[in-house]
Amino acid sequence: MSATRTVPRAAARALRSPYGPSRGEGQATARTAHFLAVRAVRMHLKAWSAVFAALLLTSLLLGSFALATLSAFAGHARVERYAATVAVVGGNQTTTYEATPFASKPKSVTAALTERVRVPESAVARLSAVPGVAAAIPDSVVPITLTAADGTTAVPGPDSESGVSPVYAHGWATAALAPFTLRSGHQPNGPQEVVLDGALAARAGAKVGDEVGLQSPVGLPVRYRVAGIAAPQGGGDGTGLAHQGTVFLSDQKARDLAGHPGQVDAIGVLAEDGTTVHTLYPALRAALDGGTAVRDAVGERAPQDSSALRVLTGNARGNAEFLQAAPSRIGLLMLLATVCVVVTMIAVLVVSSTVAQAVHQRAREFALLRAVGATPRQLRVTVGHEAAMVAVTAALLGAAGAVPVYLELVAMLERRGAIPVGLDLSIPPMMLASVVLTGALTLLVARVAAALACGRTAKLKPAAAMGEAQTEPEQPGKGRTITGVILLFTGVSAAGTASLQRGETAAAAASSAAMALVIACALLGPWIARLAIHLVGGTVRRLGGAGGYLADAATRANSRRLGAAITPIVLVVAFVGVQLSAGATLDREGGRQAGSAMRADLSVTAGGAGIPEEVVQRLARTNGVSAATGVLYSTVVLAHREVGDPKLDRFPVLGITPQALPATLDPKVTAGDLGMLGRGTVAVGTERARDLSLSVGSTVTIRYGDGAAVPLRVVALYERQLALGEFLFAHDELAAHTAAPANGRALLAVAPGSDHRAVRAAVERELAGAAPGATVTDQPSPEHLREEDRGVGQVITTVAVTAIGSFTVIAVLSTLTLIVTGRRPELALLRLVGAGRRQVRGMLQVEALIVMTVGLVIGALAALIPLAAFSWSLAGSLPYLPGMQVLLIVSTVVVTTLAGYLLPGRSFRRRRHPAELRRV
Repeated sequence: MSATRTVPRAAARALRSPYGPSRGEGQATARTAHFLAVRAVRMHLKAWSAVFAALLLTSLLLGSFALATLSAFAGHARVERYAATVAVVGGNQTTTYEATPFASKPKSVTAALTERVRVPESAVARLSAVPGVAAAIPDSVVPITLTAADGTTAVPGPDSESGVSPVYAHGWATAALAPFTLRSGHQPNGPQEVVLDGALAARAGAKVGDEVGLQSPVGLPVRYRVAGIAAPQGGGDGTGLAHQGTVFLSDQKARDLAGHPGQVDAIGVLAEDGTTVHTLYPALRAALDGGTAVRDAVGERAPQDSSALRVLTGNARGNAEFLQAAPSRIGLLMLLATVCVVVTMIAVLVVSSTVAQAVHQRAREFALLRAVGATPRQLRVTVGHEAAMVAVTAALLGAAGAVPVYLELVAMLERRGAIPVGLDLSIPPMMLASVVLTGALTLLVARVAAALACGRTAKLKPAAAMGEAQTEPEQPGKGRTITGVILLFTGVSAAGTASLQRGETAAAAASSAAMALVIACALLGPWIARLAIHLVGGTVRRLGGAGGYLADAATRANSRRLGAAITPIVLVVAFVGVQLSAGATLDREGGRQAGSAMRADLSVTAGGAGIPEEVVQRLARTNGVSAATGVLYSTVVLAHREVGDPKLDRFPVLGITPQALPATLDPKVTAGDLGMLGRGTVAVGTERARDLSLSVGSTVTIRYGDGAAVPLRVVALYERQLALGEFLFAHDELAAHTAAPANGRALLAVAPGSDHRAVRAAVERELAGAAPGATVTDQPSPEHLREEDRGVGQVITTVAVTAIGSFTVIAVLSTLTLIVTGRRPELALLRLVGAGRRQVRGMLQVEALIVMTVGLVIGALAALIPLAAFSWSLAGSLPYLPGMQVLLIVSTVVVTTLAGYLLPGRSFRRRRHPAELRRV
């Protein structure tokens, strides 16, 4: 017996049950709703199975990305070298900008700095005098390249694909901060002696008495004798720190190599026995504040504190070790938070659509329930109970699976090198409660979607409900239509805003436009379906034969159903298109500019400490080399306003040798002269100059990576900023504000008429003694600067697109399966009145073709409108998406749509006997 006959009879018995009115209306409604819900879930198992799949994936995605977001929020830099300290005093590694928006109160924003902000060495004496301090030990960190006795590089640098940790040199006094203890030999007593940690010595194959070479960011390599082997406390003879190699020099030699007299990188504070951090911190803070005020490079006191120095305790001590951890954590947190918002919105749309379709197919059943006496509240509570019964199980299973998915996401980020060395993303056990919260959110979404889905039917009078159960309403609800039109206008307006803005504002406006357009398409689905049928109906009738005639009639009679089928396809096409095309467009245009800018014939690369500028100058004097420039990488922060609000944007930048341009790199100058680039000057990209109203001779204040805010005179404007960055500096200007002023690589131009092979051989001979381990390559790869979080952004985008794309594909399949399954009486009736199996199959195929075509076109338009504004604003080009990705999107939609339409209808096409069809 069908559900439409069984459920109302059971409902009538429940409504007449003796425990109803006598125990209160609320209790009676709840018990009746539970009674009906249990039976309805059993009888509509296929429909609720589709809802279960959508809710399960919703809980899984929300839980895993919520855990990832919380791990970034609670993440911190690891504490290794300063493990024995009670506190570490370091510079303020943030910069702040305050501005007053229009007719508002002053606002301030803060950005992390990527270069070392140093500490005056005079602070050591003040800290040592604090009661309870056993010692205050200054530490200067020098990145080095270590070479074995044979001159080969023993330990790759931090940028090597091998993944080996970077190597840093320190004074021997800092060994107590870990602490390190000698396992063999003695401490370095002279300027040519070193102590290696056990793991580093093992990799280099060095033992006490051997010689090793050390190359710092400045100068040529120097030979040292290994005086001893040390290991951190609790480690064996062959151990070192987990994420960095350690070399100890004499204290004076370490200060000389650091190259910043009167300043140190950090000060480690050791406490006397019985002294806690809670009692020592106020005294340390008072000692710093009570002395001579410490100011930054431009004489401005740090706004967050009375001093530019910071007293770091607990996990914050790791920030003084791994400078990239804090900026990377903030970037990762923002990316994951954005993904969480997108996942939540898409989940709400998908779940709401699936639940609404499952409920809509039971309109006749609900109408019968109203006819036998069920109240609107009883209907709403009943459907809510049904959704809850399915959602609870789905939420629990999804929450359980969220933990391994999160662990795999973190592992993927680590394998791709998207997480910098030293950043710990482990989360406290208490934050696992967030998985429970995502499960509760999933349940809430299901309950709300169910209440909204049955709201119209529940409010209708029984007679009207019976009428609407037979045919759909002539027009969608006014509220739905008005909301959809408003969102459509909002999306187009946001796209227009994106075309007029740049940077984060343009990206945010484009993203908002895409989401608004997708939601508008979901709300206006019936209208879109009617328009599509009006446009293609005649063609379908003429070319589709009997199947086309049936498909046209079916879609015209139920545009709401067609709109429900189109909506998830629009969602998956628009979301995947926007996420993939935005990055691909910028990478394509930036790669094109980078290829055009590269003019060098040879490239020199080296790990570890990089290539000192002295080595680059020696290469420039090599016979056959007409020009040579080092490429120094750093970041700068630009303080500006967007729509009145203060903004701090961090950009990657290059430091180069101006005299070597354009023979090695051609930025394509549009105004000014790069030959005038030097101390106190800067070259600016044309688009950035336009935004800041700059021209040649103007002055712009830029905050370097160490926080120094310096006014610079603009000497040139150039076009290829997507490849070479927003600003170009002379090497000497940028090096003064970097912790390690060594070049990432060197670019060389071969003089016309010279033998290329002979010049390369001469360069390699020069490097053998000046930069051991450096490699020379022909046809250098283009110089293409990318945002610091571009790597992690690519991984997160790939994971998000894969996860959410799969989620929406399953939603498409579930929705289409629900629609076709709900048409069982219609298909059976067609067979009874004489429609053949081929005609029914043809009808479903034509409907699938209409759905996939309209979904692809509308989804592409919903993505193209904001993408066109975004790409034209940032790249000056039309949106781009690789052909294979386009083919993958289209083929996925085609296969999913055909499967959703044809597979559920196979059983109806195969039934031959009329008795079989009548039982449907």
